[in-house]
Amino acid sequence: MIRYKVTVKYDGTLFSGFQRQPGKRTIEGVLTKQVNLMAKNPDPPIVVYGSGRTDSGVHAFGQVIHFDFPYNLPTEAIYRGLNSMLPLDMEIMKVEKVASDFHARYDVSGKRYFYRVDLGEFSDPFKRNYTGHWKFPIDFNRVTEALPDFLGEHDFSSFVASGSTAKSNVRSIYEATGKLDEAANELQLEFYGNGFLYNMVRIMVGVIVEIGSNRRPEHDIRRLYEVKDRNQARLTMPASGLYLKKVYYEGEDPAHPTKLSTRPR
Repeated sequence: MIRYKVTVKYDGTLFSGFQRQPGKRTIEGVLTKQVNLMAKNPDPPIVVYGSGRTDSGVHAFGQVIHFDFPYNLPTEAIYRGLNSMLPLDMEIMKVEKVASDFHARYDVSGKRYFYRVDLGEFSDPFKRNYTGHWKFPIDFNRVTEALPDFLGEHDFSSFVASGSTAKSNVRSIYEATGKLDEAANELQLEFYGNGFLYNMVRIMVGVIVEIGSNRRPEHDIRRLYEVKDRNQARLTMPASGLYLKKVYYEGEDPAHPTKLSTRPR
């Protein structure tokens, strides 16, 4: 068996998230079906493992999966073969052969997310599936003042949705940046950290737009760390504006170039 690491991008609009669910169209479900078809439906079937789950409507530029394939095919053959079989809202970006102990989920050392906020007075019908919408005026100076409060290691209990199965809500954020794209009339935010909790980025963005609209104090993020109360963070921005931009592994991660594996023992 040959283990392949595959980077895939997708438009999440018509998917019910990454994780396979009975009767629903999911990223994992489509990839599993096509990988097994390419291998002539072996028994037992090939299992596809992802770096993590994305919710319904969330997009990805750089989701990473791995699977064990029964034939030693060139990476170019996997790349071209899968791309010829996948639907038009998915594309394979890169295929690599990796060691048999590589794991797309357990070897992750960092992730980078991108969020687009449409600032139009009304929701743009041509952007509604690819942005969150915030109709209130944004003071970008307040946004840039607040974003550094996300940096460092913090307890993000106020920024995690119910239903999370994480054992700890402590995470480290290495970068939190913003850009006001006046031509597109968008606020664009990017976060890079060692991991993100359930709905964490969407809640972080909700707090930022409220700060930008003077609905919170500029440094209210600091208070939210202390109170550890999800209800006080209030908003969860729509999934449509969220993109998984990049998944980092050892040697690729600027913050942890030689990170020790977090694989369960």
